[in-house]
Amino acid sequence: MTSDYPTKLSDLPKEERFNSGHRLCTGCGAGTIARLMTKAVDKPLIVVNATGCLEVSGTIFPHNAWSVPWIHNAFENAAATASGVRAGLDVLMRKGEILKRDIEVVTIGGDGGTYDIGLQSISGAIDRGEDFAYICYDNEAYMNTGIQRSGATMHAAWTTTSPVGKVQQGKKRSKKPLIRIIAAHGLEYAATASVAYPLDFVRKVKRAVDIKGPAFVHCIQPCTRGWRFDTSMSIQVARLAVESRFFPLYEIEWGHKFTINHPDKKASKIPIEEYLKYQGRLRHLFKPEKNEVIINVIQEYVDKEWNRLLELCKHSEM
Repeated sequence: MTSDYPTKLSDLPKEERFNSGHRLCTGCGAGTIARLMTKAVDKPLIVVNATGCLEVSGTIFPHNAWSVPWIHNAFENAAATASGVRAGLDVLMRKGEILKRDIEVVTIGGDGGTYDIGLQSISGAIDRGEDFAYICYDNEAYMNTGIQRSGATMHAAWTTTSPVGKVQQGKKRSKKPLIRIIAAHGLEYAATASVAYPLDFVRKVKRAVDIKGPAFVHCIQPCTRGWRFDTSMSIQVARLAVESRFFPLYEIEWGHKFTINHPDKKASKIPIEEYLKYQGRLRHLFKPEKNEVIINVIQEYVDKEWNRLLELCKHSEM
């Protein structure tokens, strides 16, 4: 495990391996996640990128924002592609066709390519013990194809496929508990992160790539267009997701040891309403009058999940 984690942003490498000039939307955190990820890896790096916002916006022909070897693949097979890259590197090193050295393979995908379409290949790669790190940037819908709901979309959120009207008030179900599904595979390391806490994210990526075997980092990344908030508020909304405990930051080792990173277990939290009210995709919960019933349902879900996490941490310490 790496011990020289940065304590301030100025400690990060100055070299840029994900560069400006991409076409990501103003305020989008996916570029920040990609940039920080490359700075967290201090070794030769190959990036495998599932179809999604980051892929189409970062590599519009003939331009490419990546200055490391980069592979685009379909929604469903990013982890399978990473497995093939790792196997190919091992063969080439064994044959002496490339130098034997530590080359990191990092896969990155959105929630559509991770929660839903790509989950099968991720599960298989983890089960085989493939040596790669997977990073999910979670903007809670299929934003690249027109803001359709995904397994990551929160309860009551408007999307083009979870409309708001007399019959339905946004998505009917809560977010799929992806990190627990991944951790249930028994891999050495899985963690949640937020674009609003860059040093925490870097530390977790560094730890993930240092592990020999599969590792997973799940990062919340609000979408200005899909969530309907001002482009200046991306980091604030991401921080509110953590402070409301809707998306707490924690680590899971070997599928059973849970450790909360932020907020502190004893710290007071903000009501979920403070997180919801800035998001246009949830404006139907506040206009024409506040929908106390649905807001309370979401708050109860958050409280239940937080208490579940506390219990898991408690059992980890026994």
